[in-house]
Amino acid sequence: MTNLPLLLVPGLMCDHAVWEPMVSKLAIQRACIMVNHGSADSLTLMARQMLDSAPPRMLLAGHSMGARVVLEALRLAPERIAGVALLDTGFLPKAAGAAGEEESRKRFALLKVAREQSVAVMAREWVKGMVHPARLEDDELIERIISMFERKTADIFECQIQSLLGRPDVSDVLCSIKVPTLLMCGQQDTWSPVTQHQSMQALVPEAVLDVIETAGHMAPMEQPEAVAQSIERWMARCDSPSA
Repeated sequence: MTNLPLLLVPGLMCDHAVWEPMVSKLAIQRACIMVNHGSADSLTLMARQMLDSAPPRMLLAGHSMGARVVLEALRLAPERIAGVALLDTGFLPKAAGAAGEEESRKRFALLKVAREQSVAVMAREWVKGMVHPARLEDDELIERIISMFERKTADIFECQIQSLLGRPDVSDVLCSIKVPTLLMCGQQDTWSPVTQHQSMQALVPEAVLDVIETAGHMAPMEQPEAVAQSIERWMARCDSPSA
């Protein structure tokens, strides 16, 4: 396989299950490597440990928190990265004042549920705002998401919450991108909305923005075929001699 490997970077409390519905299709073209954040408690640590075990040069696709890890990797080692795909994500730090305090309160309220009841109970509450409303009745999808969360512990949840609350402003990283870039989000993503990705595109004018219809924040699991097609188009740009 001559094409550069593709590292797939999951988000908050997520793992390989985010990418599994599409990875068999993507793996036809290149090696796909699933990233595991372990118990890392900062985005920078997640990026460093990913780079430490990664090939010398690669493509990176990240979902949600995973896309922020991709941007940290781009800050640390831009020469090793030949393309980035940023899915259902953001670029600003935690808001100052009351808005930031409310974000912290909501995240720690979910952590309290995970510790006092179970990660599964927490996930069942969390998922209500993370998929397209019509998919809340899709028991197979919802159970896959909850099972994925159950594979993580409340301690890992706390580490990842701390990572996100300490997230930096990455506007400067976005402005510095010189490689083929894909921005993608679900049309009904209320956590990382289309407008947020449009703001990111304004900082990376050459980036392609794909909006996935009938999908929320978990677009890769909700609409894997459409997401895979978008990623394939991006990989073709990365493989182009002019890239």
